[in-house]
Amino acid sequence: MLAKKNKAKKPYRGLPLEGFLARWYARITGKNLEEFKKLAGVLADQVPPGPAGPGGSVLEVAPGPGYLAIELARRGVHRVVGLDISKTFVQMGAENAKRAGVEVTFVQGDAAHMPFEPDSFDLIVCRAAFKNFTEPVGALQEMCRVLRVGGKAIIFDLRRDASPADIDACVKGMGLGRINSLLTKWIFKYSLLKRAYSQEQFREMDSQTAFRTCDIKTDLIGLEVSLTK
Repeated sequence: MLAKKNKAKKPYRGLPLEGFLARWYARITGKNLEEFKKLAGVLADQVPPGPAGPGGSVLEVAPGPGYLAIELARRGVHRVVGLDISKTFVQMGAENAKRAGVEVTFVQGDAAHMPFEPDSFDLIVCRAAFKNFTEPVGALQEMCRVLRVGGKAIIFDLRRDASPADIDACVKGMGLGRINSLLTKWIFKYSLLKRAYSQEQFREMDSQTAFRTCDIKTDLIGLEVSLTK
């Protein structure tokens, strides 16, 4: 039953992140830039050398305002590309990269229909967005297609079995202030959690792709899914 459900498009139950909502999201996530810097340091170490020295090519799927992509570029990754379905985020990411003085290419497009040639990237990262994709298996298949052989896709996202108490603890650590904390908790519990996947669902979706391995780690409320081509 799960495989049949995955092959169909997943209904999108939220509002598209454009305009005001995109700017609100950028403000909220921008309060924790240290998290992006730390993650960029870990990811940059996994990128193979580029043609002219350190740093290969990285694709971030659904980069939002571009905070992680920009930090990767700052760490010497040779080529960084961000693919987002939101026109607002593509514009915002380009503006943020320009202000930061780094080169990142932001492209508007669908994760399940990527506008890239096969074997284009060494590493793909997708953070806090996979649960929102309307064609999750299609997105995984596209990640595999545009990765070079031996490349890796890493997905960080909310896990379906995260408890309300753990969500409260996680949001408390974000330092968002009372109103934004209450709103963020509500979004997690009554919107995002309903769209999140379990480990078993990720493994089932992976079985429909050409990835060779699928490793999954868990933390307080999230999953880290590593897929190797």
